[in-house]
This record gives sequence, C-alpha cells and structure tokens, in this order.
Amino acid sequence: KAEGHIEGEKVENPDTGLYYDEYLRQVIDVLETDKHFREKLQTADIEEIKSGKLSRELDLVSHHVRTRLDELKRQEVARLRMLIKAKMDSVQDTGIDHQALLKQFEHLNHQNPDTFEPKDLDMLIKAVSARYE
Repeated sequence: KAEGHIEGEKVENPDTGLYYDEYLRQVIDVLETDKHFREKLQTADIEEIKSGKLSRELDLVSHHVRTRLDELKRQEVARLRMLIKAKMDSVQDTGIDHQALLKQFEHLNHQNPDTFEPKDLDMLIKAVSARYE
C-alpha cells in the first residue's frame, strides 16, 4: 500500500515483444502461486535462473500447479499448431516438414506436448534470455 499498489491489484507489465509473451506471463503467474517456488525465485540470482538450476525446483511444486502448467502447455502447443496450419495454408505447399516448423519454437519442448516438465521451464528461460542478450 505504501508503494501505491492496492493488495491483490494486478500490476500491468509492458509487452516483452516475444511471440510467446502471454504464455510466458501465464507460466510465471502460475509458478508464483506456489509458495516454495516463489521463495526460490526471489532468492535466486540471474545465473542460477539461466543455468537451469531453478528449473529443477519444478519437481517440488504442488500437484495443482503442475496440472495448471500442463494445461497451459497444451494450450500453447495448440496455438502453435494453429500458426503452423495458417502458415501452411498461406503457402499451399504440401512438402512442409512439421517437425522443422515446430523446432522454430524454442520456448517449449514440442516432443512432449502434454506435460510441462523442468526441461520446458529451462527452455522458456533460455529462450527469453537469448532474446534479451
């Protein structure tokens, strides 16, 4: 309240410019609902986050958080598939390699479209870091 924020009020963050910005924000929001993970995130330095050490903490979050992350990942995979289909439709080329297209999306593990694993968090962190470096 002293900072001018009302408790529970959502602070609007500027757009990162990433094509997966909404997914990134949703993952962060869900992870921050887990007290243990939020504490680890607040005490971690940037090198721990970039190195993937923080991603290993994903195994310790609650079942509810993991279920929500799985759901977010499935939604993001569906969104990416729609983008691929739209791209295919616009090109009208039947020789498109779907796996090659999916590899363009380095912010998640496309080989496992159903569950959000530590590798997904690590890939998301690395994609954001690479973008801003």
